[in-house]
Amino acid sequence: MLHVKALGKRYGAEPVFEHVDLDVAPGEFVAIVGESGVGKSTLLNAMAGLDAVSSGSVSVRGTQITGLDEHALALFRRQHLGFVFQAFHVLPHLDVAQNVALPLMLLGTPDAQRVQAALRDVGLEGLGGRLPQQLSGGQLQRVAIARALVHRPALILADEPTGNLDPDTAEQVMATLVAQTRLHQAACVMVTHSQAAARRADRVLRLSRDGLRDAG
Repeated sequence: MLHVKALGKRYGAEPVFEHVDLDVAPGEFVAIVGESGVGKSTLLNAMAGLDAVSSGSVSVRGTQITGLDEHALALFRRQHLGFVFQAFHVLPHLDVAQNVALPLMLLGTPDAQRVQAALRDVGLEGLGGRLPQQLSGGQLQRVAIARALVHRPALILADEPTGNLDPDTAEQVMATLVAQTRLHQAACVMVTHSQAAARRADRVLRLSRDGLRDAG
């Protein structure tokens, strides 16, 4: 589902990372760990085509996204990628159901039943009419997971998804994210500082300037 080959990123002459190789299968959950400043979020953005790379390639579902122009890349992300962020990024003026429905609206395929199913899958059934300010942090993160998955993307990218949550809530959110990855047979890549979150992954890899290695 995801194929990353010899990926490198430089700022001027200074390498952020080089020689990154990664393959992620459908239904597989991979965690990437590493020291602060090593480029974990930059790597995640590169996998999404949000950051230009200096070398190498990223392919999602057989499409090499590093070769797409900006318009084609935006359309591809809209159709095939889902994002879960540490800061939730829900829109405060929209209710929960409207936030979850956004990817479908952008694709021109509104589907109220799919939105309700997505809310049910993450344990938020009956809360679609609430505004974000009426929810807890853990509930907001599950809204973000439902939104990331409602259009059934091939690739889920999660950037510190438990960073703003207490340990018990973080565990609930990770259980939801893992279960939804399996259910929808998406490839999921998460970057995290949390050892507890990383333990939920099928594989844990450590990023350094020289690439990805098994974290052991």
